[in-house]
Amino acid sequence: MEQNNRTEKVSNLIKELSAQFLGRENNRTSLITVISCNTSPDLKRSTVFITVLPDEKEHTALLFAKRKRKELREFLKKNMNMKNVPFIEIEIDRGEKNRQKIDELLRNG
Repeated sequence: MEQNNRTEKVSNLIKELSAQFLGRENNRTSLITVISCNTSPDLKRSTVFITVLPDEKEHTALLFAKRKRKELREFLKKNMNMKNVPFIEIEIDRGEKNRQKIDELLRNG
């Protein structure tokens, strides 16, 4: 149980710090929102899930975020009290996109 709690804390901290970092680094042509973060139980890998508005900027924003991973990791190292910061992967949050699509269909249905 203790391990789950630690993994959850690390995930939440990475989510918050990633949101700060991407908000600061973003070029303002799109809005990048950090939705969630999943961290492996061994704390070696974390996946940060983002959404991008407008939709047409999604691909460009994802490439931008992936290019910034090394700097993001440095930012995490400075701001997290951990010996080893997880390797960061960045993905589009498809679950959130699907929920938005369903909401839209229900509203217009």
